[in-house]
Formats: sequence, structure tokens, C-alpha cells
Amino acid sequence: MAGKEVDVLHSKEQLEEMQRLPLPRKIQITTARIIEWYQHYNGKVYVAFSGGKDSTVLLDIVRRIYPDVPAVFSDTGLEFPEVRQFAMSRDNVVVVKPEMNFRKVIEVYGYPVVSKRVADTVEYGHKPGSFRWKELHGEIMRSNGTPSEFNCEKWCYLLDAPFKVSSRCCAVMKKRPMKKYAKETGRVPIIATMANESRSRRATWLRMGCNAFSGKKPSSQPMSFWTEEDVLEYLYTYQIPYAPVYGEIIKTDGGGGQQQEKSVLAVSFVPLALIWKRHRTVSNV
Repeated sequence: MAGKEVDVLHSKEQLEEMQRLPLPRKIQITTARIIEWYQHYNGKVYVAFSGGKDSTVLLDIVRRIYPDVPAVFSDTGLEFPEVRQFAMSRDNVVVVKPEMNFRKVIEVYGYPVVSKRVADTVEYGHKPGSFRWKELHGEIMRSNGTPSEFNCEKWCYLLDAPFKVSSRCCAVMKKRPMKKYAKETGRVPIIATMANESRSRRATWLRMGCNAFSGKKPSSQPMSFWTEEDVLEYLYTYQIPYAPVYGEIIKTDGGGGQQQEKSVLAVSFVPLALIWKRHRTVSNV
């Protein structure tokens, strides 16, 4: 909310410092957070497993410590076939399904356009004077008098779109099935989200750190301070199988020139967007 001071556990500087740590040290810290979480809940935990590269790394680390921890995969029907097949091929994977398919979610709630943040703001921004309406019109200010970083004025036109706009797709198709599983089993999740993926995830880590035991929704994000490069380096270094849709991870010198000896491994991979473009090109030939 505008102008509201929020207590934080960590500073941005601390996050940046942790993000600069070498991979072996990050693995140590992540392992400690997993053990802490597992012991607190007497082993009643599970890994939220999407089949993507991040949760693949998390699952590998967790099972190096606790081999019997289940992975829970929400089969929404929207995943790439290669990702779904890979997820289903792992050991001890529990498959949950949403009660609504995507078509029904769109009919009932609307399209998740632009981003979850923008779609949520549009959905609840139709009432003039409401917090969301002000946000869409760029009127929300920080406590220091500067415009809020969450202002979405360029998306105001979506208020008059000839279709519904909503951010509830993820909640209905992924979160609800997971919550149902957690309620039925008494297990709590371990999630592979990272602070550098979005402002909200960064803010969550700054406020609560990797493990949040209190509140209505206890959650663990033990890889929060990792980066994309860390995930790729882990997969490359430990030769972990991952969904083939991501392409090949290759060792580089970081500059496109001749490979050089380096103390820290540099890795890169074929972006998903390029793979998707290639698939479309092939299919259109």
C-alpha cells in the first residue's frame, strides 16, 4: 500500500551480496534452509514441482538430503509436452489436477494478460477512486513522494477491453490443487521461486527470508537468492537431466570468444523464446 512502512528481515544490499556468492556456498545455505524446514515440520513437506529447470534443481537438492520427499506436479494442460513428459517421468511424483480447465477459467474470470500484477489491477480497478483505479491512473505515491513502481497507467485502456481480464488463472489451475493436496496430507511446500524473478518475489524475500514459518501460509523458498546463471551452472556441473525444451547448456567464456580457463563456470542456454520460434518456423514450412 502507498506510504506504508513494511518491516523487512533483509536489506537489498544483503540480497545482492548473497546473489554474488559462488554456487557451492549457495548450495550449502540452501541445504541448511531445507533441513531447517524439514525438521520443523517433522518431514511433512513436499516439493512444488513444475517440471521446469528451477524446480528440477530444487528437487535434486532436496532428494540428495531426503530421498523420499514427494514432488507434486499440477497438470494444468498448459505445459509444453516435453515439460509435462519430463515431470511425469520423475520418481515419486504426485499429479494433481485443477477443477477447471483453461477455457472455463477464461469464461468465468477472464484472460491473464500482460502479467499477473497488471491483470489483477485491471480486474479490481473499474471503480473510480479505488486503490486499484488509482494505481492504473498513476496516482499511487511512495512515502518519499515519488510515484509507486507498481503504477500501471499505460494499461488503463484494458479497463474498456471487450473481454474480461483477471489474474486468477494461476490461482485456480496451480495454487488450488496444491492447497488441496496440502490440506489432505498435512504437508507444507518447498518452492523454487527466486527473488530476481519479480518485484513481488524480491519484496517477499526481503520481508521474510527463505523460510516463513509464521502466518496463514507457511512457505519455503530456499533458492530465493539464486540467479538464472546458478541454476544453469548447477544443471551443467552435476549433469542433472532436465526438460529438453530448454535446449542445450553450453560452457562459454561469457563474451562469445575463445573459451578460457576460469575459476567460476560461465554457462548459457538457448532461450525458450528462440526454441518456440524455431518450432513455429518448422511447423509453418
